[in-house]
Amino acid sequence: MQIKEILSVLEEMAPLAYAEDFDNVGLLVGDANTEATGVLVCHDALESVIDEAVSKKCNLIVCFHPILFSGLKKITGKNYVERAVIKAIKNDIAIYAVHTALDNHKQGVNKIFCNALGLINTKILIPKQNFIQKLVTYTIPENVEELRNALFDAGAGKIGNYEDCSFNSKGIGTYMGNEESNPEIGERFEFVENEEIKIEVIFEKHLQSKILKALFTTHVYEEVAYEIYDLQNAHQNIGLGMIGELPQEMNETDFLKFVKEKIDCGGIRHSQFLNKSIKKVAVLGGSGSFAIKNAIASGADAFLTADLKYHQFYEAENKLLLADIGHFESERFTKNHIVDYLTKKISNFAPSSPFGGIILSQENTNPVKYF
Repeated sequence: MQIKEILSVLEEMAPLAYAEDFDNVGLLVGDANTEATGVLVCHDALESVIDEAVSKKCNLIVCFHPILFSGLKKITGKNYVERAVIKAIKNDIAIYAVHTALDNHKQGVNKIFCNALGLINTKILIPKQNFIQKLVTYTIPENVEELRNALFDAGAGKIGNYEDCSFNSKGIGTYMGNEESNPEIGERFEFVENEEIKIEVIFEKHLQSKILKALFTTHVYEEVAYEIYDLQNAHQNIGLGMIGELPQEMNETDFLKFVKEKIDCGGIRHSQFLNKSIKKVAVLGGSGSFAIKNAIASGADAFLTADLKYHQFYEAENKLLLADIGHFESERFTKNHIVDYLTKKISNFAPSSPFGGIILSQENTNPVKYF
C-alpha cells in the first residue's frame, strides 16, 4: 500500500477542506507515492517521535498538531521544528497533520471530548460559515432522475441528517440555436419552447468540481444552463466546539472533580463558582478563548477549553463556569481515535514489520508539566 492510499482514508476521516484558513494540514513532509512500511500516530511530531518511528519501521507519521505551522526560511536545526523536519527527511519519513480538519468534523476532536465526559444531545457550538453553495440547473423531464441522482452521488443534497435533498419545479425553457449548434430538441434557427424541470441542490463548496463534472457528464443538453450561489447558511454539522448535556446535573465542585478524573488533568484553572448546578456543558479542544461568548450565548453552565489568559477569566461575566483543563489534556484522546479509524478502514494493511501496520505512539509530547 502506498502512503497516498492511507492519506485518502485520512481525508475521509478529516476532509482538508474542513480546516481553518490559518491552519497547515495535510502532507507536510515526504513523498506520497512511497510504499508504506507502517503508520505511527501521535499528537506532536517531535524528534523523539521521529526516533520512535524509525525504531518501529514506520515511514508515515500521522500527527494531530502540524509540526510545520508557519513558513520556514531556513532549515539549519536551530530549533525543535527544524530538527524534527531534518530527521524525518533523513530517514525518509512522511508527516501528515489533521489538526482543525478534525477539529471541525462532527465526529472529531470535540465529539471525542464530549464522549469522554458522557455528554448527550450534542451539537456544534460554532457552525462553520461560508461553506455551503447552491446549484440551480434546468433539464427536460426525461433527464431529471438520472441527473439528480448523479448530483446526489457527487455529494450534493445533504442537509443535516438528510440526504438526496432537492427542490424541483416545472417551467418553460426557450432557446434558438445558431448555425454551429446541435440542439437535443428542435433544429438550428428554430425557436423552441419546451417543458423543463428546475433542479436546486446545495453542497459543500469543496465538492464544486465533482458536482460540475456530474452535471456536465449527465445533462443531455449541448449547452448546460446552471447557476452557483454562495449561501449565508451556517453548516450545522461542521464547525468548532460542541455543546451537550450531562445525564445528571452536578454541583460545580463535583463537576470539576469529574472532569479531572475523566480527562486525567494535571490541574484545572477556573473562574469563580456561581453556586449553581452544571447540566449544559460547552467544550472546545485546544485554545478556545475566542469561543467564550459563544458558550455564553448557547446557555452553557460551563465551558471547558484551554490556554486561557488571566483577563479572559473575567469574560465569564458571572454567567458560566469557565475552566482551563490544559491544551494537551483537552485533545488527549484524539490520537486513539485516529488509530481506531485507520485500523477499521485499512484492516488489511500489515507490512513486514514486527510492530504491525498502525501504531499508537508511546511518546508523551505534552510540554506542560505539573508540580
